[in-house]
Amino acid sequence: MSKQKVKRLSKTIALNKKSRHEYFIGKKYEAGIALLGWEVKSLRAGRISLSESYIHVKNYQAWLIGTLITPLSTTSTTYMIEPARQRKLLLSRKELYDLQAQINQKGFTCICIAIYWKHHLVKCEIALAKGKALYDKRIDDKKRDWGIQRQRLLRTSN
Repeated sequence: MSKQKVKRLSKTIALNKKSRHEYFIGKKYEAGIALLGWEVKSLRAGRISLSESYIHVKNYQAWLIGTLITPLSTTSTTYMIEPARQRKLLLSRKELYDLQAQINQKGFTCICIAIYWKHHLVKCEIALAKGKALYDKRIDDKKRDWGIQRQRLLRTSN
């Protein structure tokens, strides 16, 4: 018998769902990530958390901080495993200069929105973001609730 490949319907590995609630999302970038072998295997199993992750740009180098990749139980113990280590993001020089200039402005930060597969490579979608105030979050909640109620009304009226 031959092995059949299982096709994944979604190429998204992980989403940062809190980012849309906490920040106004600005310009987006696509970056590669420098990973170790055991991290790629863990990503294939879906063992990643982006909830507390952010991007730190220093000396025109971007680092992904706060991302937790849990190792598999079959991972070799011959080398030190750090689940929450800093991972280097691979961006072009022009993109790094743009990020550094924007982050130096008041109120802007850089966050990770999603991690996904692009062919056989792992990519990270990062974005420049500005923090929301509490009243902005309330307005978004009201808009979302009204959208849900409107859909219910439209379904019941038809």
